[in-house]
Parts: sequence; structure tokens; C-alpha cells
Amino acid sequence: MIAVNPTDSASLLAAFGALGVLGVIFAESGLLVVGFFLPGDTLLFPAGVLCAAGDGQGPRLELWQVMLCAAVGSVVGGQVGYLLGRHGGRPLLERSSSRRVKAGTARAEQLLARYGYGKALVIGRFVPMVRTVLHPAAGALGVPVRTFTFWQTVGGLLWSQSFVLAGYLLGSSVSHVDDYLLPLVAVIVALSLLPLLAEARRARRLRRDDERRRDG
Repeated sequence: MIAVNPTDSASLLAAFGALGVLGVIFAESGLLVVGFFLPGDTLLFPAGVLCAAGDGQGPRLELWQVMLCAAVGSVVGGQVGYLLGRHGGRPLLERSSSRRVKAGTARAEQLLARYGYGKALVIGRFVPMVRTVLHPAAGALGVPVRTFTFWQTVGGLLWSQSFVLAGYLLGSSVSHVDDYLLPLVAVIVALSLLPLLAEARRARRLRRDDERRRDG
């Protein structure tokens, strides 16, 4: 019996290959609490690397299968998340005791209010934690179905395909790069956190400006 760690990209890819990409990206794109604990960027990029790997120790994946599974998982997962939010409504999000869900919901609502539906649904795909709660939040907030479907499809395809192709291009240009998957995953995690850090810095700056205006 193969032991699989669902939070570890190498374990998932070794056990399930491209189907693991489909299942994880589907869950991470809209299944709320479950999605927060699953790899997204850190699964797509290594999967792309392994598609280009030669005789490395990792599993050999087919690029077209990984890209197809990533596309289906991201788009269908986003749509399911939207339907959960649309039918469960705001109470579904407010009843959650998870701090991650509450924080992600707040960020998702800010993103939708600040950028509008289309831009927010595309940008949100590239922000960890936000992309998991963004689609249920869009459903709960009453984003029109056609508008949501179009833009979440655009965002889902851009996000999923770009990370897979980036990994594939790196794997094709650097020999035995699959031997360094763990450091690469660490780099992807760090890069994925940059939008959150930038948003947190902006929020602190706005709070300071508000406090100065009140004091003045």
C-alpha cells in the first residue's frame, strides 16, 4: 500500500500522476477548508518540471496530460466553488471557524470591490488562499453567472497553464533539474507569498494614513 501525503506535491505526483493534478487543483480552486491545505502553485510547477525530466528519480509525466488535467481541475473546481457560494450564500462562509477562511473571504471581497469582477477573478487565481475562497465568495456576493464563468475560466487557464509551462521550460533547459524539486518548491512558495505581503503592506499604509488624517 502506497502512503500518500496530500499536502506534498512529490508524493501526489508519484502516486497519481496527472490525475493527482486534476484532483488537487479541483479542490484547491473552490472547496474552502480542504483547498487551503493542498498544494496549488507548488504542484503545477513541479509537474511541469517532471514532464521534461529525463532519467530522474521522479515520475515521468506527459505534458499534454498534465496541462489538460490542470485546466479541467482549475475551471471545474472554480465553477463548483461558485455554485457552493451561490446556493450556500454568505452564511456558508460566516459559519466557518477557520481563520484562514475568514481572512481569505475578507481579501476576496476587497479584491472584487477594488478591481471589479473580471480583473479580480484573474488576479485572484495567482494569490494563495484567496483563490480557494474567491469563487465561493463570488457566488455568495451574487456575481452574474456568465460574467463569473468567463473570467474564472480565463484566470484558471492562465494560472494553471503558465505554471505548468514554466516548470516544463525550466526542466527542458536545465539537466537533472528534477533532482532539485524541493528547493524549487520552496522558491515557488516564497514567490507565491509576495502578493499577500504586498497587500498586507498596502493595508498597513492605508491604516496609517487614516490614523494621521484623524489625528490631524
